[in-house]
Amino acid sequence: MAWFRKQRFTLLRAQEARDRIPEGMWTKCAQCEAAVLTRQMEENLNVCPKCGHHGKLSAWQRIDQVLDPGSFVETHAEMQSGDPLEFVDSKRYPDRLAEDQEKTGLAEAVVTGHGAIKGISVSVAVMDFGFRGASMGSVVGEKIARCFEYSLENRIPAVVFCTSGGARMQEGILSLMQMAKTGSLVARLREAAVPYISVLGDPSTAGMMASFGSLGDLIIAEPGALVGFAGPRVIEQTIRQVLPKGFQRSEFVKEHGFIDIIAKRQEMRDTLARVLGLLTPRTDRPGPPGPAGETGRERANRLKQAAPSPA
Repeated sequence: MAWFRKQRFTLLRAQEARDRIPEGMWTKCAQCEAAVLTRQMEENLNVCPKCGHHGKLSAWQRIDQVLDPGSFVETHAEMQSGDPLEFVDSKRYPDRLAEDQEKTGLAEAVVTGHGAIKGISVSVAVMDFGFRGASMGSVVGEKIARCFEYSLENRIPAVVFCTSGGARMQEGILSLMQMAKTGSLVARLREAAVPYISVLGDPSTAGMMASFGSLGDLIIAEPGALVGFAGPRVIEQTIRQVLPKGFQRSEFVKEHGFIDIIAKRQEMRDTLARVLGLLTPRTDRPGPPGPAGETGRERANRLKQAAPSPA
């Protein structure tokens, strides 16, 4: 019977097995729950290779994926939200902002600037869901409005990558005012015949979707993105009816005429270049190229360090 005792030497206990697996080596798909190597997910632009679910990308990952290498110049990076209402729930609002700034490395929930997509100059705003759910506060609205103003001044297309849970409650009416401000700038773009393309990621909801998110001359969405104002659960509880399968997902919304194109993440750069080529003439890339392999964030930091200090 002694051979039974050898089991503890031949089989790893569950905890010992977990300890031997490096932390962060595997990522579980949010949709199919398959375990995928984190490296494989990153190489696939955070798209599950098993079910095709499009996970979230950070703002800088999106910039590096879509814009020409070395072409992006960040603007208004120093802008940060104040605390006009001195809002406190379980934590002070400034403390929550500081946590998100440390977690994401961003000052706010959107990165703005200008660059090029296959040689076509664009003004770009990229929202980052990792920062306060990319909720739209006064700084987010102001930076997006300035992105539109840059397009107007330079007569180049505006491209906004949208993903947001809505307006930021900690800033009250100042947050809701951004809907009207950004919407009015989109109207000015349209009057000036300057193209604006809205790209919807998961999720694209509430105040953002009720303003600039749904006002693009062309609206592109990623597969399976949640697109709408109120969420499905809220609607079901309000109307007391079971919603159709796939309700408010980008495929459903496109079928009902509110989205023009659904583009997979790997095809997004080519799709944008194709439609921009129809809307605007090809131009040279803005700004000198950076070193080979330089990411958008690295270029932005390099340009900040090279900029002359104010007198």
